[in-house]
Amino acid sequence: MDTHAHETSRWFVTEVQPHRPALRAWLLARFPTLPDVDDLVQESMTRLIRARENGPVGSARALLFTTARNLALDAVRRQRVVRFEPITEETPPSVLMDGGDVVAAVSKQQELELLTMAIQALPERCRQIFTLRTAYGLTQKEIAAQLGVSLSTIEKQMAQGIQLCAEFFARPHLR
Repeated sequence: MDTHAHETSRWFVTEVQPHRPALRAWLLARFPTLPDVDDLVQESMTRLIRARENGPVGSARALLFTTARNLALDAVRRQRVVRFEPITEETPPSVLMDGGDVVAAVSKQQELELLTMAIQALPERCRQIFTLRTAYGLTQKEIAAQLGVSLSTIEKQMAQGIQLCAEFFARPHLR
């Protein structure tokens, strides 16, 4: 092993590697919907090594965490956003009837089954509010009046429902 490679290896072991557990924990806490935190940690470390090859690194920890944060933000932006729109009497039939092939129809059915599973996994009150909003198209104000709760409760339950559904779809068993 040449001197440069030995120095890089020593630097990695002493200055970078000790931050792996803290970085992993930080990413999990900050970005709970990331599909694979370990890959992101590895990519961050790889980029840090490349950065050091281009010049000195003042603070390995700071650059490592900044790199990981930027990679995580990119990953979150790329994640598919699930939009919930109510199906009402005014919904055009073309939206409900897919004229695609069998593969598309099966895929659509599987997506609906997963969405149903995600909604069924919600806590009871949250599921009730979420269903009234997304499936029946009621406004938050209408739901609050119907259930006799505050508008704030409806807003919080909807936010919780969206968060829990996003976490459900981010689980590894769905890929």
